[in-house]
Amino acid sequence: MKVIVDAMGGDNAPEEIVKGSIEAARSLGVEVVLVGDVTRIKKIAGNQSGVTIVHASEVISGEEEPMRAIRAKTDSSMVRGLKMLSAGEGDAFVSAGNSGALVAGATLIVRRISGVRRVALAPIIPTETGSVILVDGGANVDCSAELLQQFAVMGNAYAKTVLDVEAPRVGLLNNGTEASKGGEEVQGAYKFIHALPLDFVGNIEARDVLDGVCDVLVADGFTGNILLKSIEGTAMYFSKNLKAVLMKNLATKISALLLKGGIGNMRKKFDYNEHGGAPVLGAKGVVIKAHGSSKSLAFYNAIRQAKKFYEAGAVGSIEELIARAGSPKTQAIRSVIDKAKTVLHRQGNPKT
Repeated sequence: MKVIVDAMGGDNAPEEIVKGSIEAARSLGVEVVLVGDVTRIKKIAGNQSGVTIVHASEVISGEEEPMRAIRAKTDSSMVRGLKMLSAGEGDAFVSAGNSGALVAGATLIVRRISGVRRVALAPIIPTETGSVILVDGGANVDCSAELLQQFAVMGNAYAKTVLDVEAPRVGLLNNGTEASKGGEEVQGAYKFIHALPLDFVGNIEARDVLDGVCDVLVADGFTGNILLKSIEGTAMYFSKNLKAVLMKNLATKISALLLKGGIGNMRKKFDYNEHGGAPVLGAKGVVIKAHGSSKSLAFYNAIRQAKKFYEAGAVGSIEELIARAGSPKTQAIRSVIDKAKTVLHRQGNPKT
């Protein structure tokens, strides 16, 4: 398998990106293509086996307007890498660069799966019972009910094929558990998702997400990103304050030694470096968005995630399920027909 890497994207590029990619080539048995400034990359990578370099003269920074950057910087490491993926010169693409530009590039260059209206970022959030995939984590600020329904389908397919969840529980992020909660689009999404042949567990409040009440959490990108950043911020705040408490005096320092293993495991569970990146669901190819502050371990795990995404055939699964689901109107009609059949069957109508 060949993984194309945007070596210049992210806060710690190219050093940490290259180091993580080299380790992935060594440990995961993948071929890595590093795209970026060949001089800078060679100083770090040398002549490492399993790693090749493709030169790109430009870099898309995190502050640039996504669509304009994708169209103007055609020789950037991100655009060059996405074009290689689209041309079949690799099996997956990984970048820690500008999120908006990556979403725009995946849409314009790699293209969307037939029937998919918009691609979505799907970060993995650790929970009490394992993890939950959040769809959307920030790609689409405004979402219609139809889009949210598609996010449910794509998240369900990814959870099944890549996260190995046999029957994913799908929830809809809302400000209450009642079906009548939320705005017009969210209420519409509730009805549309309910009509799908999924294990829909209804509306989920933000406070319950980390309890592991669902495996797929559907949200518009604005709400989803706020949830994601709130969890990250709370985890960092808790970690910082816990350290201050445990280092207060000799007695607390002794307690810290006794608790060291448990605290370390908890930190590891909520450390983004351990969880790879966020897949861009709905694109025709395997595209992974690594965390912008990725160090070598985080980027290694992002490549590991890309490998599993590709080998599990998740793109094909999403394509199949999107085609099978059809439009929300079609789903609603099917739901009415199925319910009518059930009623007639219970009444003993021979025509059913």
